[in-house]
Amino acid sequence: MNYDIVIIGAGMAGLTAAIYGARAGKKVLVIESGLTGGQIVSSLVVENWPGYEKISGKELMDKIYHQANNSGAEIRNEEVISVDKVGNEGGNEHFRVKTDEGEYSCGAIIIATGTEPRKLSKKQAKDAGERPVSYCATCDGALYKGQPVVVVGSGNTAKHEIKYLEGICTKVYHIHHDDPIPQDAKAIFVAIGRVPATEVFTDLVELDSDGYVVAGEDCKTSCPGVMVAGDCRAKSVRQLVTAAADGAIAVEMAIEYLGR
Repeated sequence: MNYDIVIIGAGMAGLTAAIYGARAGKKVLVIESGLTGGQIVSSLVVENWPGYEKISGKELMDKIYHQANNSGAEIRNEEVISVDKVGNEGGNEHFRVKTDEGEYSCGAIIIATGTEPRKLSKKQAKDAGERPVSYCATCDGALYKGQPVVVVGSGNTAKHEIKYLEGICTKVYHIHHDDPIPQDAKAIFVAIGRVPATEVFTDLVELDSDGYVVAGEDCKTSCPGVMVAGDCRAKSVRQLVTAAADGAIAVEMAIEYLGR
């Protein structure tokens, strides 16, 4: 099946790109192997998305999913197995995307596969018990205002989370991976790193030493015709709004590449 643009990943970045692409009159396919809407779907409360003082992650992403679908984008739940360049049409690369259920060809690709957080150790998961576990202080920190919390991690991400939470919570414990979790902490913030879901693109685009897709603010990768959007892009800020911005920019670059 032939498409103008294939978007791999149906989180905020991918669905935003789908809306803009479909509204521009392009034939757009979105492929998602996991939960449509991305990781934010599991957040009970989102308070940093403009226009909503408070909304659940699921409700927010349901609205954006339906907007993408109603705009004309096709959304399929399949796992991408490979992405290859298959020749040149009109001076531009052409691509083949193979999944566990089919094969698609397109003139441009947007990688929007996001990242997966590294989890607590088995010991710490047992210590946590029924207490909430979050992977984003900016997203969930306000829920524990005036309460003690714990941050697990030792790198720059952990330092950033601690600094943010110290302005909200009465006490912020800082422990390393496998340390015991303080019993009075009301929530556990995990900051032990994330893993970009980019392995399938290793031979297609340049990745940095941590596996993130190398691209500037224009979202163009090292491979002409392939853009990247959202958390899997090598960048310093990863939030819902920056993912949405990436999605809009990436699809504009894809449309430009296709020659409008």
